Amino acid sequence: MRLGYIRVSTVEQNADRQLHGIELDRVFTDRASGKDALRPQLDLLLKIVRSGDLIFVHSMDRLARNLDDLRRIVKLLTSEGAQLHFIKEAMVFSGDSTPIANLMLSMMGAFAEFERALIRERQREGIELAKKRGAYRGGQQKLSQEEVARLTSDAALGIPKARLAKKFGISRGAVYLYLGRVK
Repeated sequence: MRLGYIRVSTVEQNADRQLHGIELDRVFTDRASGKDALRPQLDLLLKIVRSGDLIFVHSMDRLARNLDDLRRIVKLLTSEGAQLHFIKEAMVFSGDSTPIANLMLSMMGAFAEFERALIRERQREGIELAKKRGAYRGGQQKLSQEEVARLTSDAALGIPKARLAKKFGISRGAVYLYLGRVK
């Protein structure tokens, strides 16, 4: 089978561009940050992959969180007899990969990990500069004062936090944050 794996970081990002034009029998798409270890569609792909399957991924950084993760996933897939195609890097890995192919995997994976670290560093620096200018306020509050008051009174009635989160369209963590601010 020809299988595709796509990972986009946010709901707003367009997953279509990653494997556009490649004919696939099935596509697995995760909407998760690159740092997120929880990728249910990748887990499903790893469970169903069979010998002879061709797996297509836009780039190494879409598949793995870091170099160790990349090596582990590539080894898992190729040990099952699958062939892994990275489109952006124009690289193919299979169970009979040569020492040169393994070296290239390590080098390309290390570059991707380094690039991600640089992006995080620039982001932190930009946030610090914006804070100094007074331009950074962090995440914007989702609930109005009236909604916070209703959330607080509902919580006082003993309504479970998960139900409150669903009712107000926020995460459970946000429920705790709002309730913590009220105290």
